[in-house]
Amino acid sequence: MNATALNPSLLLWIALLPLLAALIAGLAGRVIGRTGAAAITIAAVTAALVLSCIVFRQVIVLHAPVFDGPVYTWLISDGIRMQVGFLVDSLTVMMMVVVTFVSLCVHVYTIGYMHDDPGYQRFFSYISLFTFAMLMLVMSNNFLQLFFGWEAVGVVSYLLIGFWYTRPTAIFANMKAFLVNRVGDLGFLLGIAGVVYFTGSLQYQDAFGAVDKIAGGSFQIIGGHSWNALTVVCICLFIGAMGKSAQMPLHVWLPDSMEGPTPISALIHAATMVTAGIFMVARMSPLFEGSEAALSFVLVIGATTAFFMGLLGIVQNDIKRVVAYSTLSQLGYMTAALGASGYAAGVYHLMTHAFFKALLFLAAGAVIIAMHHEQDMRKMGGLAKRMPVTAITAWVGALALIGTPFFSGFYSKDALIEAVHHAERWGSGYAHWALLLGVFVTAFYTFRMIFMTFHGQSRMDHHAEEHFHDVGWDMKGPLVALAIPSLLIGLFTVGPWLFGTFFEGAIHVRPDHDVVEAAKEEFHGVVSFALHGLMTLPFWLAAAGVATAWYFVLKNPAAAASWREKFAPLVKLFENKYYFDWFNENVIARLSRGIGNLLWGVGDRGLIDGALVNGSAKLVGVVAGVVRRVQTGFLYSYAFWMVIGLALLLLWALRAVLGGAPLGATP
Repeated sequence: MNATALNPSLLLWIALLPLLAALIAGLAGRVIGRTGAAAITIAAVTAALVLSCIVFRQVIVLHAPVFDGPVYTWLISDGIRMQVGFLVDSLTVMMMVVVTFVSLCVHVYTIGYMHDDPGYQRFFSYISLFTFAMLMLVMSNNFLQLFFGWEAVGVVSYLLIGFWYTRPTAIFANMKAFLVNRVGDLGFLLGIAGVVYFTGSLQYQDAFGAVDKIAGGSFQIIGGHSWNALTVVCICLFIGAMGKSAQMPLHVWLPDSMEGPTPISALIHAATMVTAGIFMVARMSPLFEGSEAALSFVLVIGATTAFFMGLLGIVQNDIKRVVAYSTLSQLGYMTAALGASGYAAGVYHLMTHAFFKALLFLAAGAVIIAMHHEQDMRKMGGLAKRMPVTAITAWVGALALIGTPFFSGFYSKDALIEAVHHAERWGSGYAHWALLLGVFVTAFYTFRMIFMTFHGQSRMDHHAEEHFHDVGWDMKGPLVALAIPSLLIGLFTVGPWLFGTFFEGAIHVRPDHDVVEAAKEEFHGVVSFALHGLMTLPFWLAAAGVATAWYFVLKNPAAAASWREKFAPLVKLFENKYYFDWFNENVIARLSRGIGNLLWGVGDRGLIDGALVNGSAKLVGVVAGVVRRVQTGFLYSYAFWMVIGLALLLLWALRAVLGGAPLGATP
């Protein structure tokens, strides 16, 4: 079949359609009304999804050549081209389809969820703008556009997390997300600056072609100690990913972002903002493959996040926060795979995770609406009979999340753990065991949530009972749409995508680092791979987690209270989230405010305002006061000063005549 070159105009429309819809819904929301805002944004995202599928078919089925070129040149400065450009390969088209599909589901779901909200049009404008920002990020072929998309998703997430701006907690949460991401973005910007310093270019391909040059350079970060330039650049880039993808210790913003409406929780935490860091590291695989130290750093951070953030989900009673800590943990799994050089496993899990995590968030939102905005799982129970569609789809999402054989999450998660197991770099042993223990933890907190919400006796209070109502199909429809790929997509894609040549050319791995190729030895077809999974340690750890949750929630709830008392110090540690927030607020924030007050008091108020600005004004006043005394207004006073001046002139002339040198010169 003949390959057809990709049309740049088609690619541009995919990104611009959500932007145009966002502008219309945002600026003309009162004119077009609630129905118009919903219709135009949904139509735009649907069109973007259809066009993305067309491009996907051209690249994957028709084998169109990779598109890597500029669309618009903004400016050229000192030989550095700053432009809008697209790089469309297999990694890009996968992300385009996932982002637009999940975004479409969220748009449709929003019709029911935000039905009574006065900010209806504004919300549709924001989520459409969010989709545009993420598309620009994943389609970019240069660091400038990548950084634009990177910052744009950060700004829109700030607006969405604080969407209900009358709530102090929402304003605190969006400011926290914004500030924490600025820390990561500083590292990201330094990494980009390092690339430009060595290559003189913002283009990906120029950076990838200069890996040896960057690796041969060094930076003097601490006096007397040289650091390999490639390691520094990669770690700086990954610090940006730590902020966006919420890796420890820059994870603290993500749980608090639950203050935003549930649809945006699904969009941020499933397919867009938090996956940006994972995508970026995979895209930068040619750079990271040149630094063992950077890869080990990524590996250890990811494994630590996967296990320790999962533990925090055990003690949560807010249904959305359980899913949020699950997101943190799963992002840790993806990051660990990247650090093990299993980039394909990491982004494949990103793809499957986008479906079942969006499903779980939207299912949680359906429960919240049905319960009249109640989010405490201790006040739920027995909802499966009242919300059968939500319960069934939530079960599908939960089974996929814990890696149940034949579900999509199994194929990505099991392969990911196997890939990390084959890694032979520093930290790989620790990472493997952290991920294995995380399997038990994931199953425990996931099914604790499922059992507390949908099974057992109802614990609803009178108010919730009186106002309870199941949600409509405008919210159930997206749940069913997301449940289908959560259940089936692994069956059709794991062979050709993960263990095939799907990512060939888009992801670069050194042959001696190819852990996915090593894990491929265990793959003999989707059915045999799943049946083999029934005999592996991850499956039995997941089964043990489900059984433990069943015992403590449904069989013997009193035992849970007893264990909670026995491990009270550990529970307190988990409830206080390892005291990261306390440390940030009482040490880092207080120290920052102290330094700021010192600089303001001594530097700004004392030196600048006091000495330079006010001091110079006072000096002028003093000098003027002295000089003013010369202006007496009496004729004899002026005659006296004229005589003094004439005498000095005569003295200078006489000295010049007699000494042959001007007055003041050394004889």
